[in-house]
Amino acid sequence: MPVPGYHIVAEPPPFDQPPYPHDVFAGQVVLVSGGGSGMGLAMAQAFAQGGASVAVMGRSLEKAEAGAATIAALGVKTHAMSCDVRMADQVAAAFDEAERVLGPVSLLANNAGANFPVLAEAISVNAWNAVTRIAIDGTFLCSAEFARRQIARGQGGAIVNNSAQYIWTGFPGDAHSAAAKTAQATMTRAMARDWAGHGIRVNAVAAGFFPHATSTRGDGEDSIEPLQNMIPTGRTGRIREFGWLSALICSPLFGAMTGQVIVQDGGESLRRSLMMPDFIPPRERMEGPWGWK
Repeated sequence: MPVPGYHIVAEPPPFDQPPYPHDVFAGQVVLVSGGGSGMGLAMAQAFAQGGASVAVMGRSLEKAEAGAATIAALGVKTHAMSCDVRMADQVAAAFDEAERVLGPVSLLANNAGANFPVLAEAISVNAWNAVTRIAIDGTFLCSAEFARRQIARGQGGAIVNNSAQYIWTGFPGDAHSAAAKTAQATMTRAMARDWAGHGIRVNAVAAGFFPHATSTRGDGEDSIEPLQNMIPTGRTGRIREFGWLSALICSPLFGAMTGQVIVQDGGESLRRSLMMPDFIPPRERMEGPWGWK
């Protein structure tokens, strides 16, 4: 049913009012994988709003360059690079390039990922690898490359990983992504333990629904309204909120936080009660949450 009109639906501040000082990342360089669009672009913009120089990394150089142009409009230095995060040599080369152009990378946002709806029995080996290797291998390779460089320099830093709130429950048609995002959360905790003594903090945001133009079903009202009706806060996330939280936990304002997986889902993961609609297996639904019929 629609969200009743008397419910209070809280909205975040406008984009130009981030929840931290404009110079909180001054003098720092952040590398954002998959930063050319969607949630990665939101992360990159959020770091830029705090004064960081931004290296945008993606498989498509054209998309990375478009994202970099958007970020540069915020008044910071940017650089776009093409990189397949599944390839260790390409990751190392991308860090070399970013540091040659912008300076030492002291912040890392692991966002690169792939996802598409498919029921578990229909996932091919190639499809499984396409999703899991980008998220798991990519997060590991980028994080390890980052840590090795910072440890060699005798400097700390911060990493944020883009996970998902369904890591504890799974999600219909998402066995591949659920496995990959769960691995990211586990890596977050393990790496935080390994690198704490070097001053490298590692955290993750387990994101809920943040519709945007490149979402599976886009960000149109027809796609958003059914989601809002099932979220306790009465709305889906605004993409800037995800970017802000990702940047905020990498800032000195949260300098004592590491190894945490923070759920940002409007309370959707709390949506449990004694009385709920009958469960219908995904393949028996007329239309699934991802749009299959």
